[in-house]
Amino acid sequence: MPKRLRTSSGGSDVVGLWNREVGEVPPRVFAQRFKASEDLVLRLDIYNKLQKHRGCVNTVSFNVVGDILVSGSDDRMVMLWDWDVGRVKLSFHSGHHNNIFQAKIMPYSDDRSIVTCAADGQVRHAQITENGTVETTMLAKHEGRTHKLAIEPGSPHIFYTCGEDGLVQHFDLRNETSTELFTCESSLNKSRYTSIIHLNTIAIDPRNPNLFAVGGSDEYARVFDVRKYKWDGSDTFGEPADCFCPPHLIGDGQVGITGLAFSDQSELLVSYNDEHIYLFTKDMGLGTDPVPASPSSIESNFSGVAHDPAMATSPSSNEADERSGPQVYKGHSNSDTVKGVSFFGPRDEYIVSGSDCGRIFIWRKKDGELMRVMKADKHVVNCIEPHPHDPLLASSGIEHDIKIWTPRASNKASLPISVEELKERKENYSYHPFAPPHELMLPFFPLQRHRSRSLPGSEDDMVSGTALLELIMSFNDSSGGSSGDDDGDSDGDEDDNSSDNTVSDTCRVN
Repeated sequence: MPKRLRTSSGGSDVVGLWNREVGEVPPRVFAQRFKASEDLVLRLDIYNKLQKHRGCVNTVSFNVVGDILVSGSDDRMVMLWDWDVGRVKLSFHSGHHNNIFQAKIMPYSDDRSIVTCAADGQVRHAQITENGTVETTMLAKHEGRTHKLAIEPGSPHIFYTCGEDGLVQHFDLRNETSTELFTCESSLNKSRYTSIIHLNTIAIDPRNPNLFAVGGSDEYARVFDVRKYKWDGSDTFGEPADCFCPPHLIGDGQVGITGLAFSDQSELLVSYNDEHIYLFTKDMGLGTDPVPASPSSIESNFSGVAHDPAMATSPSSNEADERSGPQVYKGHSNSDTVKGVSFFGPRDEYIVSGSDCGRIFIWRKKDGELMRVMKADKHVVNCIEPHPHDPLLASSGIEHDIKIWTPRASNKASLPISVEELKERKENYSYHPFAPPHELMLPFFPLQRHRSRSLPGSEDDMVSGTALLELIMSFNDSSGGSSGDDDGDSDGDEDDNSSDNTVSDTCRVN
């Protein structure tokens, strides 16, 4: 008899199977419980490696059925995979001039309609014809890199994009038009040199597709209601319906948001750079303009109860206030690239994210407990994509392959080393093998020059920036050698040509 598995509800599979057979538990409920089993999470292991790209893989996504995986890379190629056998079904050039950041198959399109966005700012549509050829067209363009797009759930026509220019656009493939909804600006922090928020991510609420959230170069995740937009252009649409932020990060000019995701219960998951991941429920919103709120009133909003001095002395009330704040997920490192974050499980029982240490982190959603730390890349893991129906994952990062993870391991995994040790290893890690320091800095200077035009003393800033670049280049010329990944593995098989671009192009600048 196989080993007994423990379901997420705490009962054994033997009892659960008996209850299903006698009709006490519907088969669909039994299947959901089994797929959410912690035992399956602890047995996740690499099932397949998909190796055809010649650059870092920045995006992976399943179709609605889940039998096809689409990927996009620094090599500007889009590939459709039969991930089960590891075979490329179709490969084509996207038409982009720079690294692809997102590629998705439009639902209910017979897997023939694919939308992409990239570092060149373009938003493109690829259509696969009956004879297998691919026709690509540019739908619109952002001023700056375009990291993410979001498809309206169940729609083969509607999707949104956001870019580093702060612009959010709405697309309808039926007439191949785009509508510029608004440019995301902040009136919340007057000390910044510009009010435009450089957007990294966008997500749509699957329970209410009229709501979408954006996040970028400041601390707030903003939720907008597209129903407030006047499609005749007669009104300005740009005020959020709600804002979300952990109380201790309000006013912190050093953090930004790299990843967003909505659960099927309309919970909002927010991943911050150089910080943690937080889970917000609807009642944790700060409103359209959280500036007037004091820290004490903000904490009171999160607790959901009015402040009462008598209650403040009660240990039980303090514990309740702590529990009512956003759930936090700690341990991973999110500093070097724009990383996504996702839910995992049939009812979003887990949280998954990549990390700068080259590992996948999996937490239990309800209490934030770290369940798994899996080695997935020699450098950085950026993308984790759960399968739409089955308990499996696809991951990608700086390496040129895609890894498929299924619960196939014979033994359950345990956390091999402490999270603190992972962090220490990351701090000592060098990226020299695939991007020398001067190449890492080059993309930053055009942005700095663009920003400095509106600042006093801009000429001095540009001179100092040039001097700094020369210093970095001279240091690089006088130093040699490189270090391997944090486990000491060598990476002699890497294609240095294509990976040089990736770290520089995906690094974010606050």
